[in-house]
Amino acid sequence: MRITAKADYAVRAAAELAAAAGSERPVKGETIATNQAIPQKFLENILSDMRQAGLVKSQRGVDGGYRLAKAPEAISVADVIRAVEGPLASVRGEAPEDVAYGGAAVPLQDVWIAVRASLRSVVENVTLADLADNTVSAEVTRLAGDPDARLRR
Repeated sequence: MRITAKADYAVRAAAELAAAAGSERPVKGETIATNQAIPQKFLENILSDMRQAGLVKSQRGVDGGYRLAKAPEAISVADVIRAVEGPLASVRGEAPEDVAYGGAAVPLQDVWIAVRASLRSVVENVTLADLADNTVSAEVTRLAGDPDARLRR
């Protein structure tokens, strides 16, 4: 899977909002942009997508800004990615189960479905609270700690 700048920025912005979830004041877009080195205009579009998906609320005015629409524990990394990018894994824009192959490539459909399942097993089980509290699961830590996981290929 290729993680786009948009998806990366969205998860980082959401983590900032999760870290501020206990505050009574919303977080200014400028603050998020500065803290995470995200271009302001790009961030505004991302936050708009997240608002439309029901993950973020916005408040106008001098005391305006953004906050999560749900508890950080109720929002997964997968939710954020889907809000800004759509489905986690697709093949030429289609769901893997909707793509048919012939001949020697028949098993490829199962490969793409397994790739999606593997990706989901991580990003659906890491919440914004986990990121804000720096408490990702032991399984994520184990996977990231595997020396093969760090190979660039």
